Amino acid sequence: MDRNLRVGLALALLGVFFFSLSLPMTKLALDGFNPYFTAFGRAVVAGILAVAILAIRRVPFPDRSLWRGIWYTVAGAVVGWPVLVALALERTTSAHTAVIASFMPLCTAVLAVWRNKERVSTQFWLAASTGTAALVLFSLSRGGAEGADLTADLLMVGAVFASSWCYVEGANLTKAMPGWQVISWVVVFALPITIPASLLVHVVLPRPDAIPLHAWSGFLFISIFSMYFGFFAWYRGLSQAGVAKGSQMQQLQALMTLGWSALLLGEVVGWTTVVAALAVVASVVWAQASRRVDPIPNEIG
Repeated sequence: MDRNLRVGLALALLGVFFFSLSLPMTKLALDGFNPYFTAFGRAVVAGILAVAILAIRRVPFPDRSLWRGIWYTVAGAVVGWPVLVALALERTTSAHTAVIASFMPLCTAVLAVWRNKERVSTQFWLAASTGTAALVLFSLSRGGAEGADLTADLLMVGAVFASSWCYVEGANLTKAMPGWQVISWVVVFALPITIPASLLVHVVLPRPDAIPLHAWSGFLFISIFSMYFGFFAWYRGLSQAGVAKGSQMQQLQALMTLGWSALLLGEVVGWTTVVAALAVVASVVWAQASRRVDPIPNEIG
């Protein structure tokens, strides 16, 4: 494995570390905030940070040819995933949502192959599928199916697709600009949507008189790290490692999420955690060791 790939995978893993806290932190935020406010408000905070950083670095406005990719990423990262996840977590547990979220690496890889014509070996697909299956079996054995709700499941399926799509589109944009600029412009472009939406939700929908500290902590985390700084490492990692392979670092996300849920939400973690961890790590190593098939040459005419 060459150095560029190793660095890319390490950066992708750092992004996964931040993302693994998204579900339990959103669950905490929902103790004091409306789900729509957690979705749009987090993007407002990230957008304000991005405006300051872009101004300090004097980054020029992106070329018009990149706007479509930015808006596609806005649709997935700013609207799709945050809104659908928050609505799902109102109806079910963080552990249950982690079951469906475990399909995200495979969904991202499939979209990358379709969107970018990335070609990977059959062994890679077998490793990715094995890791996904291990995560699902582990989550179900932990009681992830408790509190099952069909509406919540459908919301999470939509969230997984939205997130996977924005990962692919955002990674494509890193060919034209650094990953930190990609997510910065994404949340800045979204401000004309997220600011009015946040204000409308705040005014129209009922809200508690007092918001507990843990809800503020959850909201600030998903705003600063899940929505913004986590993408710095994630997009750079996908750009260097390749979307299909880099996305397999996310095989670890559901397992890490369940761990954080145990620490932050009081869920009990049994010995199956160790077994599942070994199975998932093995599948990730297997996926990364599989050779990429040479890309299909572009046809002219």
